[in-house]
Amino acid sequence: MDPKTAALNYLAYINSRGIKNIKSTKSEKTPTSLSSEDTSTSTTLDSNVKKVASLKNVFDTDTLFEDAESFASLDEVRANIGDCKKCQLYEYRNNIVFGEGNPAAKLMFIGEGPGHDEDETGKPFVGRAGKLLTKIIEAMGLKRDDVYIANIVKCRPPANRTPLEDEVINCAPYLMQQIKVIKPRIIVTLGSPATCTLLNEKIKISLIRGTFYDWKEGIKLMPTFHPAYLLRNPNDKRLVWEDMQKVMPLIKE
Repeated sequence: MDPKTAALNYLAYINSRGIKNIKSTKSEKTPTSLSSEDTSTSTTLDSNVKKVASLKNVFDTDTLFEDAESFASLDEVRANIGDCKKCQLYEYRNNIVFGEGNPAAKLMFIGEGPGHDEDETGKPFVGRAGKLLTKIIEAMGLKRDDVYIANIVKCRPPANRTPLEDEVINCAPYLMQQIKVIKPRIIVTLGSPATCTLLNEKIKISLIRGTFYDWKEGIKLMPTFHPAYLLRNPNDKRLVWEDMQKVMPLIKE
C-alpha cells in the first residue's frame, strides 16, 4: 500500500472513532461517577455510554463471536490462522503474534496489537509496555504463565499505528476463537481499541475504566488503561492498580 493511501485510511479510521482534531496527548482522568467507590458491581453498557455523544457500532461483535468457529485447542486455532493474508498487515510483519499463556486461564488480557519487539519475537507484550504488564500481573500475585495475553490483531501495524477497522474485522474472529477455547472468567481490555472492539461501541476508556461489564457466556469484562499509556502517564498507574484490585477477588472464587 502506498503512503498516501495508508495515510487516508488512517485519517478515515480516526475520524470514525470520533476524533476530529489531533492534539498532543494529555493525561486522562477518571470521572467522579466512575470512581473506585462507585464501580464495585457489574453493569450493562447502557448506563455509561450515554455520556459519550454520537456512539456508533464499530462492527457486530455479537455476530463475530457467535459465528467464530469453535476449536478444541489453541493449537488448532493457530493452525487455522496459518500464514494469514486477509489484510494488508501481513505485508509488514516478521511474525504473527498469536498469544501466550495458560490455555485454561481464568484471566485474559487483551491489548491492541504487536509492537516492534513483539513482531521480532512472535510473543505478546515483551517490550517496555509488556514489562510493565508483567509487573502488574506479578503485583496481583500471579505469573504470566497463569494468565493469557493476546491482542485484537495478530500482526504489527506499521509505525505502531492503531489498527484500522477492516484489519480488526478480519482478525477478530481469531481472537473470538481463542476466547472460546480459553473460556476465561474475566477479560481485562487494555486501552480503547481493545475495549471498543469487545464492547462493540466507540467509547473513551477514561469514562468506563474500572467498571465490570457482563460480556458473553458469563465472562466479565474490565476495561483499563493500556500499559503504553501508563509509560507516558505514570501518575495513572494507581488507577490501573485500583482496577486490578477489583479483578483479584473474582479470580480466587
